[in-house]
Amino acid sequence: MSTQSQSHAFHHLSSQQTIDFFHSNIEKGLTAEDIATRYETYGWNELIVKPGQPAWLKFLLQFHQPLLYILLIAGAVKASLGSLTNAAVIWGVTVLNAVIGYVQEAKAEGAIASLAQAVVTETTVLRDGQLLQVPSRDLVPGDIVLLTSGDKVPADVRLVQTRNLQIDESALTGESVPVEKSTQSLATDTVLAERTNMAYAGSFVTFGQGRGVIVAIANATEVGKISQSMEERTNLSTPLTRKFARFSRILLYGILTLATLTFTIGLAQGETWVYMFEAAVALAVSAIPEGLPAVVTITLAIGVNRMAQRHAIIRKLPAVESLGSATIVCSDKTGTLTENQMTVQAIYAGRQHYQVSGGGYSPKGEITKAGHNNKQTPFEDGLPQAIETCLTAGVLCNDSQLKHTGEHWVVIGDPTEGALITSAAKADLSQAGLAATNPRLDSIPFESEYQYMASLHDAESRVIYVKGSVEALLSRCTHMVDFSGQIIPLEREEIDQAVNLMTAQALRVLAFAQKRVEPHQHAIDHDHIETDLVFLGLQGMIDPPRPEAIAAVHSCQTAGIQIKMITGDHIATAQAIAQRMGIQKTAAVLAFEGQKLATMDDFELSQAVSAGDVFARVAPAQKLRLVEALQTKGEIVAMTGDGVNDAPALKQADIGIAMGKGGTEVAREAADMLLTDDNFASIEAAVEEGRTVYQNLRKAIAFLLPVNGGESMTILISALLARDLPILSLQVLWLNMINSLTMTVPLAFEPKSNGSMQQPPRHPKEPLITRKLLHRILLVSLFNWILIFGMFEWAKFTTGDVAIARTMAIQSLVAARIVYLLSISQLGISLLSFARRRCTSITNAPILLLGIAGAVVLQIVFSQWSVMNTLFETAPLTWNQWLICLLPMVPMIPWAIMANLIDPSHKSKAV
Repeated sequence: MSTQSQSHAFHHLSSQQTIDFFHSNIEKGLTAEDIATRYETYGWNELIVKPGQPAWLKFLLQFHQPLLYILLIAGAVKASLGSLTNAAVIWGVTVLNAVIGYVQEAKAEGAIASLAQAVVTETTVLRDGQLLQVPSRDLVPGDIVLLTSGDKVPADVRLVQTRNLQIDESALTGESVPVEKSTQSLATDTVLAERTNMAYAGSFVTFGQGRGVIVAIANATEVGKISQSMEERTNLSTPLTRKFARFSRILLYGILTLATLTFTIGLAQGETWVYMFEAAVALAVSAIPEGLPAVVTITLAIGVNRMAQRHAIIRKLPAVESLGSATIVCSDKTGTLTENQMTVQAIYAGRQHYQVSGGGYSPKGEITKAGHNNKQTPFEDGLPQAIETCLTAGVLCNDSQLKHTGEHWVVIGDPTEGALITSAAKADLSQAGLAATNPRLDSIPFESEYQYMASLHDAESRVIYVKGSVEALLSRCTHMVDFSGQIIPLEREEIDQAVNLMTAQALRVLAFAQKRVEPHQHAIDHDHIETDLVFLGLQGMIDPPRPEAIAAVHSCQTAGIQIKMITGDHIATAQAIAQRMGIQKTAAVLAFEGQKLATMDDFELSQAVSAGDVFARVAPAQKLRLVEALQTKGEIVAMTGDGVNDAPALKQADIGIAMGKGGTEVAREAADMLLTDDNFASIEAAVEEGRTVYQNLRKAIAFLLPVNGGESMTILISALLARDLPILSLQVLWLNMINSLTMTVPLAFEPKSNGSMQQPPRHPKEPLITRKLLHRILLVSLFNWILIFGMFEWAKFTTGDVAIARTMAIQSLVAARIVYLLSISQLGISLLSFARRRCTSITNAPILLLGIAGAVVLQIVFSQWSVMNTLFETAPLTWNQWLICLLPMVPMIPWAIMANLIDPSHKSKAV
C-alpha cells in the first residue's frame, strides 16, 4: 500500500476486495497500530487549498479605493511642483491608511477562518471493534465509517452496506436529486456521477444508513482535486460595506466637482493657480473620511468575535448586520427554548395511568400507580406486564446510552432516549440486561418524514419495537395491550384522552408499539411497520423551559421582535410551554397544527403565520412555506433548524441558525450562524451584538463626517473669499487619519447600550445616512466651521502669526471633538446619568479613555515637536494659548446636546 493507492478505481472492485486492499476489517475496523502508521503515510484528513492572493497584492489592493486616488494624484502634483515634503506626507498618510486596512482585514479574515475551524465535524468510525465519534480530520484510508441521515460524508468512501441510502452530491456532480446508493461493483469506466457504490467527501446523506471503507482523504478525494485549483479566500463583503462603497463613489464625484469649481472660481478672481491648487487639494483632502474604511472593518471583526464569545459563531459575515434587522425569530422548542434534559413523569400502559418520581437522568425514583383520588398507590403484585413491555420497548428501540460521570448521569445520544432508559431503570430494567436477552438484528433510524424509529430483536420470538409520535403510530396500530398483557382491539378514543391528559401538563408524549414477525426474519424496512402494530402505551416527559430563554424571549419582545415556536411536538404540549415562556401575543396561545397548515392556500397561510404563536406537528417542508409567507409580508426572519430537511428553510431565511451541538451537517452548511450551546438565549445575545455593531458604526459616521464637513466649509469659504487657508492639506490629513483613527477606533469597542434591546428593529432598507443623522452631521459641521474659522481669524489677528493661528484652530477643534466623542459614547452617557444621580456607577471604558489620552499626546507632539512643525507647518503654543484652545469645549456641550435631540439614536434613554 502506498500513497498512490488512493487513485485506484475502487468502484470497480468488490466490497471485500476494497477492504482487503486496505487490510481492514468490516467487523472490527482498524487497530490503533494501523491508524498510527497511516497517519505517517497519509497525514490528516484536511484540504490544503491553493493559497489566496499573496500578501503584497492584498496590500496594493488597499490603494484601490476611489477616495485614495485623489490623495495619490495630489501627492504626485505636489512632488512635480517641488513640494517634496508635502508630497511625502500625503503619500505617507495614504500608505498608513493602506497598512491599517491590510492589518485589520487580515485579522478579520483570520478570526472568521479560526471560528470556522472551531466547529468540529465528527464521524462515527469503527476501530478495534468499537464504535467511536472522532473528528473527521483524524480519519485515515481503511477506516470503516458509518453514515446516517444528516451526516456530511467525511472522505471518499467505498460503500459496503446500505439501507435506503440516498446522498446529495449536487455540489460535486451538479445532480439536483439525491442519488440512491448500492454496493454493487461497477465498470471501470463508469463516470463519477453514476458511481452509485461510492460516497464522496463533501456530499450529504439525506436518507437511510450506510457503512463503508475510506479510500481517499484530504486532497486525494474528488473534491480535494477540485479544491487545489481554487483560491482560499474569505469574503468580507457585506451589504453595509457595499453601502459604504457606494457612498464613497458618490462622495468622490461630489469632491471632484466641488474642488474643480473652487479652483476655477479662484482663478477667475485673479488668484494664482498654485494657491488655488493648494486650496483645491486641501478641500478634496478635507472632504475624504480617510479613516472610515478601517473603522468599518474593525467594527465588523470585533462584532464577530463578540458573538463567538456569546456562543454564536458567524459563518457568513452579512449575518452580523441582518441580525440587527430581524423582526421575527422562528425557534424550535426542544433543546433551544427548553433545557433538553427530559424526565418521564407519566406513563399510560395497559389502560392504566402511572406516575414516575425523580428528576434528570438519575435512575433514582419509582413508578407508582395513580389512584382515582390522584394519590400515588404502590404496586401490590410487582410491576404489571403491560408497563414492563412499554418500558422495554423504550429501552430496546433506542440508540443512546446513560453514563455515570462523577456525581452526574449524562446521556450519550438523544435526551429523549436518555429519559426512556432512565424511566426503565426506575423499574429495575437495565439497558445492558435487556440488550443481552433481546439482541438487536436490524433497525430503522428516526426520520422526520416518518416520525418513528423501529428495531428488530431476537427474543423468544422475532419482534419489532417501534417508538414515535402518537399520530404516526396510532395510524398504524390495529390492537393494543390490556392490563394483563392480553391483546385487545385498539381503543383510539381512550388513548386520545390519555394523550390529552399528558399534554395538558405540558408533557411531551411518545407512543410505543410492537409487531411479531416470522422467526427467520433478519431485516426490516418501512413496509413492515405500515400496519398491524400492537399499541403498548405512552410515556410523557417534561423538558422544562430554560430560565435564560424565558428572559431572552421577553428581551426580544421588548425589542420589537416576535417569537414564534415551530415544533414537531404535540400541539397541547407546545401551547403549554409557550404559555410558560410568555411567547403568546394575547392572553391565550394561538396555535396551528401542521395538518391544518397543509390545507391552507397562500392567503390563509399568510394570515395564520401572522396571527399564530405556535406551529406544532410541523413537517420540515412546511417550515419553508412559513418562512416564505413571513417574508412576503416584509418580515426579516431568523429561523432555527437542525435536521436534514430544515436546510431549505435555513437557506431561505434571512438568518439561518443551526444547532452546533445537536444539528446535522446538512443544516450547519445551510446556516448563516451556529449556536455552540443550542440555546435560544444565544440568539437574543447575537441580535443584541448585531444591533451594537450597527450602532457603533453609526457613531463612527456621526463622529467622523462632521470634521470633514467643518474642514470643507472652512477651506471652501476661505478660498472663495481669497483669505489665508485656516488649515492646510497636510494638517487636514493629520486630523482625518491620525487624530480621527485614534479617537474613532475605540467606538468599535463600545459595549451595548442599555436601550439597544428596547428599540424596534432597524429596517433593512434604511439608508446608511438617515435624515436625522444628516441633520446631526450638518449641525456639528457648522460648529466645527465656526470654531476653525473663528479661532484662526482671532489668533491671526492677535498674534500676527499664521502658523500659530492654524495650530490653535486645530487644537481647538480636537478639544471640542473630545467633548463630542463623549456625548455619543457610553462613557459620556453614564457620566451624565451619574451626575443626575440616575445611576450609581460609571461605565468602564478603558479603550475609549486610552484613545482620548493617545489623541492628546499626539496633539502635543503635533504642535510642540520641531520635526512636526517642519512637516506640518505648525508652531509651538504657550500655556496661555493652550488654555484658550480648551475654551471651545464649553460651547460644544450644549451643541452636542442639541445634536442628540435632533438625532437621539446615539444616546441612551438615560440622557
